[in-house]
This record gives sequence, C-alpha cells and structure tokens, in this order.
Amino acid sequence: MPTLELDPKTTAAIFIDLQNGIVSRPIQPYPGSEIVSRSAQLAAALRAAGGTAVYVRVELAEILRPATDAAPMSDPTAPPPPPIASQLVAESGHQPGDVVITKRQWGAFYGTDLDQQLRRRNIRTILMAGIATNIGVESTARAAHDMGYQLVFVEDAMGTFSPEWHTFATTQVFPMMGRVRKTEEILKALGA
Repeated sequence: MPTLELDPKTTAAIFIDLQNGIVSRPIQPYPGSEIVSRSAQLAAALRAAGGTAVYVRVELAEILRPATDAAPMSDPTAPPPPPIASQLVAESGHQPGDVVITKRQWGAFYGTDLDQQLRRRNIRTILMAGIATNIGVESTARAAHDMGYQLVFVEDAMGTFSPEWHTFATTQVFPMMGRVRKTEEILKALGA
C-alpha cells in the first residue's frame, strides 16, 4: 500500500452524523465515543495544517422516510425526537469557522450546499468519517465519487450497526472508490 500524501489546503474532512441522537446508539466495530474522539483529533490536525473540517448533521425530526421493504432504523410511528438529538455532540471537536451542513436524508450532498462549500475552498480530496459506515458515510461518498473528488476513508473513525456491514463497506466497496486508511496514517500525512 503506497504512503498516503495529502495537501491539507485542498483537503476537507467530512464527519457524518456525530450528533446526540446517533452517537449514543450501539455502533460497531468501534463505539461512537471512539469515532467521535478520532474525528475530533483529525479535525484539529487538519485545521492546524490549513484544511477544512465539515460537520454534517441530520435533522432527525425531518428525515425523509420513503416506503421501504425493510424496517427503517427508527420507528416511523414514534414522536419526533427532541431537537437536542440533532445537535452535534460537544466532544466532536466542532469549532467556529467549520462548515456545518444539515441534511434530511442519508447523503450529505443532495438538497444541501455541500458541493458549493467545498468547491469555494478549492477542495479536491475528502477524508470520510462518521456514522453509519454503510449508510450516511457511503451515500455521501458515492455522490462525492460521482463528482470527481478524491476520497480517503478513515476506517477506524467510522462505524455502523453491525461489524459485517462495516467490514463489507470498508473492504469491498470503499477500496473501489478511494483509499482506506487508519487515523494514525492520516495524522502522519498531515504532519501531526
């Protein structure tokens, strides 16, 4: 595997759904607290090197719920979650000046200004992290791949609802879309 090289000034990290109503769920193979901690570490290192941190949050009370054959991740008949469920967790590392995107579906590009925010900053490479690996992270990554962004998947800074789902995405899908690396290697590439 070649050494990872990054130009921080044209790199953004996109952190998916590091928010109260999601981080506390049973996430695997890495618990939400570890994903949040690694994400905060990545954000700080990228910012210090001149890069861009992007935090994506889903407005849980307004999430798109089309008819599906499989049960959704939450009970559609339950009352909407309180507003705090859609807020970023304090430990996420979010800072004033970071880009914050609010979505209402799995992917962070559709119906948002994420692409415009990235292009204004001349971003060419995206570090992908967050929850859930095969849902919000993968959906966002597929759109980014279609738009021509270079992708680096931070394998140990993402998780989902089963280890099998995570493993399939990180070993079978993501390597065809970009590079899959651990936090430590990315921090080294950023000079941290």
